[in-house]
Amino acid sequence: MKGSRRLSRELALKGLYQWLVNQTDADEVLAQIADKKGFAKADQAYLERLVRGVVDEVGILRDKIGPHLDRPIGQLSPVEHALLLMAACELVSQPDTPYRVVINEAVELAKVYGGTDGHKYVNGVLDKLAPDLRPGEAATRKSKA
Repeated sequence: MKGSRRLSRELALKGLYQWLVNQTDADEVLAQIADKKGFAKADQAYLERLVRGVVDEVGILRDKIGPHLDRPIGQLSPVEHALLLMAACELVSQPDTPYRVVINEAVELAKVYGGTDGHKYVNGVLDKLAPDLRPGEAATRKSKA
């Protein structure tokens, strides 16, 4: 059974995909997510923080992600784009969640919803991005290794 945060991330991904493709606003995205299967079991506050965090800070998040991409962000698939934005948002705004958990969750969602090797791309970008956004945590992890 999926945990409530994992389900929140999955639903947020679906909503952010819709937002990227249709350019809807956060309120409409959240209203449509509320009709999705599993919504009642999700951590709804966490889900809302992810969706609103990405929508409200998209420019800043893209600026943080951009240097780690091998192509313009507009050339990413909507799934990879949404996952990278969501994970960057989580890395910035959810310091209680270890960065390895954020990366793993994004990779697992990419395996389910992304293209053939999308999970490898997401993993590679986030492995480079995480130390930028969480330098203390990354340094501590390296010193333990």
